[in-house]
Amino acid sequence: MQLRVGFEMTYDCPQPTPMLMAVNIHYTRVSDLVGHDDLVIDPPVPVKEYRDSFGNRCTRIVAPRGRTRITADALLNDSGLPDPVALGAQQLAVPDLPDDTLMFLIGSRYCETDRLSDTAWQLFGNTPTGWGRVQAICDYVHRHIAFDYQNASATRSALETFTGKIGVCRDYAHLAVAFCRCMNIPARYCTGHLADIGVPVGLGDFAAWFEAYLDGDWHIFDPRNNMRRIGRVLIARGRDAADVPISNSFGPCTLTGFKVWAEEVGTG
Repeated sequence: MQLRVGFEMTYDCPQPTPMLMAVNIHYTRVSDLVGHDDLVIDPPVPVKEYRDSFGNRCTRIVAPRGRTRITADALLNDSGLPDPVALGAQQLAVPDLPDDTLMFLIGSRYCETDRLSDTAWQLFGNTPTGWGRVQAICDYVHRHIAFDYQNASATRSALETFTGKIGVCRDYAHLAVAFCRCMNIPARYCTGHLADIGVPVGLGDFAAWFEAYLDGDWHIFDPRNNMRRIGRVLIARGRDAADVPISNSFGPCTLTGFKVWAEEVGTG
């Protein structure tokens, strides 16, 4: 099958403002692209790209004074299969974990493992290890949080989500990531597109989920939806949302327009 994914964001800046964005499709899906997913910026400005320490494709611009429109629209081939399942995947002991997974085992800006560790062990200490434990964490987070788009917050942490019991997809992911790390399971935050295939049409927005490291591989989990979904397109990975913001502006800047799409358009 083929998916059409893209976005349109409009910013208003009172002065020339440097911006950093992570909005392009992840390099692991580049071979699935039909054409390119280059950014179109109006008015045109010089663009510089680089790969960050997590391997994400990042873009730097200086938005001019006034309105700047940034958009991308891409077609890519997709298997049409739901997220894979590996029920027998086991948790590795910390001494056996690869070095490059250890950064995803410790606390980060939005995932306060030191303040959630006791709670995590009380909640999940008696659950089956491995896939079963990660799924138990997703089940709990899915039930514990009420989705509330109107009360979205760019600064809400995992602990605040746990105590407040409300959030959006990034908050579900942060709390599940924090709980996994508390249970000695490496977990990394992911952002991207998620098509509304086989489910009611939702709000047009970027999506957040996470990956847990089990049995020598990274596995997708989605506590917000808590089901295996079709049409998931990765943009970026990091320790939490602080590592993979859709955009960072280094100066005054107001987002005045925002639209995201991810939809099935035909067979590949």
